Amino acid sequence: MRKVSGQFLYLAAVLAASCLVVGAVAVDWVSSRQARATPRQADLRDIPFDGRQAYEYLEQLCKLGPRPSGSAAMQAQRELLVEHFESLGAQVELQTFDVRHPLDGSAVRMANVVARWHPQRRARILLCAHYDTRPFPDLDPRDPRGIFVGANDGASGVAVLMELARSMSDLEGRLGVDFALFDGEELVFDERGEYFLGSTHFARKYAADKKADRYRWGVLLDMVGDADLQVYQEVNSMRWPETRPLVHSIWNTARRLGVREFVARPRHEVRDDHLPLRNIGGIATCNVIDFDYPHWHTTQDTPDKCSALSLAKVGWVVQEWLETAVK
Repeated sequence: MRKVSGQFLYLAAVLAASCLVVGAVAVDWVSSRQARATPRQADLRDIPFDGRQAYEYLEQLCKLGPRPSGSAAMQAQRELLVEHFESLGAQVELQTFDVRHPLDGSAVRMANVVARWHPQRRARILLCAHYDTRPFPDLDPRDPRGIFVGANDGASGVAVLMELARSMSDLEGRLGVDFALFDGEELVFDERGEYFLGSTHFARKYAADKKADRYRWGVLLDMVGDADLQVYQEVNSMRWPETRPLVHSIWNTARRLGVREFVARPRHEVRDDHLPLRNIGGIATCNVIDFDYPHWHTTQDTPDKCSALSLAKVGWVVQEWLETAVK
């Protein structure tokens, strides 16, 4: 993903003004939350979403090493994810396509992983994340060609979906649910290359297939594992009239649960996979992202900078929102 602009103010439920901020700034935040009805400091035991298991998934993915598009580690990750989702009752499809490598022009085989639950339900909800890692930690001040395992930027959203998958077969309601893991979100070398390749392919395929099941909502999870969690409303998601109610619904769910790390005001405008989903596919998609992450695109984006508690809080909010949204 790419940062477009910085901090935004939101007044009287209308996006009024914006000002450009250079770079992402880490913000100190005292993380606290209430349990469902009890105003006390909570920990993992209070949250009915297994953050420890999600964190183990995150570590498992990172142990594969860097996972850029077309790599052996990406293929290993793909096989792991297909097996995982199928074992939990999903129908899994690979959307394969080829792109040219931005440096040498060679063919790069890509594949989106799409896992479907309750496929008989025509109206559906899309939950998604990218599962590739950037080829290099290009913003690292010491080693911009070093090792980038993408614990937060790559693995965290996938890990939440892997754990969320455990409850999907039992999800009751009128709407079905698809998980989509996008390849090629950032096959970029020093700004040579294209962003959002997998989500663009997915959106074009969806837009062209008039017989496809229809998505009522889409939710993109990206960089949701930061130990210092602070999830502001993404500016594009609030700017678009069709996604603004979705954002309010998710953040209202967080407020009801007492998850204060979901901050109900816009902050960053981020170019991410939700753009082609909405602009090409016509899928009303919001971005759930913590962009105040000091280790973005550096060698320090490692599992120790992430938190099982953060994954639990994000997963809990999404799970609770989803259980209401599918009815």
